[in-house]
Amino acid sequence: MIIIGLTGSIGMGKSTTSDMFKALGVPVISADEIVHQLYSAEAAPLIDQAFPGTAPDGVVNREVLAERLMAKPEDFARLEAIIHPLVRAREKSFVDEARARGEAMVVLDIPLLFETGSTDRVDTIVVVSCAPEIQRQRVMARPGMTAEKFEAILARQTPDSEKRARADHVIDTGNGLEAARTQVAGIVAALSRSTIQDQPNA
Repeated sequence: MIIIGLTGSIGMGKSTTSDMFKALGVPVISADEIVHQLYSAEAAPLIDQAFPGTAPDGVVNREVLAERLMAKPEDFARLEAIIHPLVRAREKSFVDEARARGEAMVVLDIPLLFETGSTDRVDTIVVVSCAPEIQRQRVMARPGMTAEKFEAILARQTPDSEKRARADHVIDTGNGLEAARTQVAGIVAALSRSTIQDQPNA
């Protein structure tokens, strides 16, 4: 089974691209969605202990936590030490279950694939990218986004140029949805062929 690592900087269109893999029948698990679930489950008391007042009702208040981290960026490491092991455990269960079902490939949608040193957990890396001006336009259109927040997020992410250089496949989302779908389909087809070729007596 091929494990695809899907990643890309903020505003590059990764979530939309992830849905395109799903539409082709490839099982996908999203690190962002796992974190969202954990914030109202087992991670909430741990985060509230590390950052008092951020999860008063057993659910992490993302806005309060974000404000705390914006004021003290060095605390990101404390949060990551809590979250990352929990996320990886859920991803491992997902991969194990997919392998048991006989899936040909799965996607791990990991925004910080490079930043968290997760490249060794995947077989091939797909980076979603677009022109910087398109990225900025998309991000600044998000509710509550400011230039300061955007720059702070970018500062914590590996530069897009480096991600593209380290990728096995790059999907350019700047030319519309159909163009992106065609690229995703091409990657899935190529990986499917390689899976067949690797099988005994193929």
